Amino acid sequence: MVERFYRLLMFIFNDKIGLKKFLADNSYSFLLSSVSVTFVVWAIQAVNNLDIVSEDGHSFLIYFYYTSLALPKIFSDLLPVIFFTTLFYTIIKYENNNELKIFWINGISKIQFYNLILKYTVLFFFIQILLTTLLVPYLQNKGKSYIKESKLDFFPSLFQQKKFIDTVDRLTIFIETKNSNNEFTNIYLKDETEDEPRIIIAKRGQLLISDDKKILRLLNGLYININKFKKVTSFNFEKTDFDLSKFLTKTTTYTKLQERKTSELLMCAHSILIKKEPPKNKKGTLNCNYESIKEIMSETYKRIFKPLYLFLLSSIVIFLLTSNNEEGKFKKLKLFIFSFGIFFIILSEISVDYSGKNNINLLVSIFFPLIIFLVLYSLFYKRINYGNNKK
Repeated sequence: MVERFYRLLMFIFNDKIGLKKFLADNSYSFLLSSVSVTFVVWAIQAVNNLDIVSEDGHSFLIYFYYTSLALPKIFSDLLPVIFFTTLFYTIIKYENNNELKIFWINGISKIQFYNLILKYTVLFFFIQILLTTLLVPYLQNKGKSYIKESKLDFFPSLFQQKKFIDTVDRLTIFIETKNSNNEFTNIYLKDETEDEPRIIIAKRGQLLISDDKKILRLLNGLYININKFKKVTSFNFEKTDFDLSKFLTKTTTYTKLQERKTSELLMCAHSILIKKEPPKNKKGTLNCNYESIKEIMSETYKRIFKPLYLFLLSSIVIFLLTSNNEEGKFKKLKLFIFSFGIFFIILSEISVDYSGKNNINLLVSIFFPLIIFLVLYSLFYKRINYGNNKK
């Protein structure tokens, strides 16, 4: 995979060998860091999502599918940080090894180097756009579909001794003891699926599972019905079957905004902001109205325009070339540039919420990184030319 990526770089950046080596080294660091950090974050999130099995009753297979599909989203969220830090690290390493001097001695100007970095940034910009607009929403929606379509395969694990369990919607379960054959004693059930809730108490019970049915067989018990007037009626039974198959998990199964197609968001924004008329919402489509437009604007900005900060980050890192490790101020410059880059990464996250408040905020959020990028490019160009003229 690394070799293929290297060949792609060679094809795109038809430049001198030294610069190609720099890009290859940085890409290797980026890939290695991306895999390492993404899987660490994924492992932490996967542990946090274990309640899908332990509390919501889904199988480990569903849990694996659901958590695995989150990998592209994690990578997409981490990409700006990893891009900035690896580029920063590679330039520092080349400077400390005096390899940058080889570029300058061989006639490669710092402006040429900067322009090559910008070409390199374009590649990552399109990767980020591909992830945020197409791949991540699709896979997030795919993961949610696994949850929607899954059955509660882990009903046996939901019956825990001497605990009130309300994992499934509108059902509360309590058992005093259970054995390895899914046999229980002193069972309490509260069923709120009907208009009039009912309570079932039984001395013994057993969980019976077939391909399409999950039945709790109760023996020697009592039905207690409570009507809307709070009137209580009850009757005894020797044996009854309580169907568990109708109950659903409490896991969120509706499609969130982050899981919607980018085309849906754009069509909604066009209807509300341009046509000034919300579309008719059909069942299963995006809830597009004046109340939801702020969140839709923020999500659209996050997917399409937030990746522009990558150009800003590469323009910040490139200012490392304005000094070298032989100058006393280089350490302070490194600290300043790294802090400045982290500041803009944080600012890019803040801009997501800011962009959704109104149209003006959206425009400001879009053009701000572009303006700062042009300012930094101009400052770098003047700084380099001033240094050359001074010599």
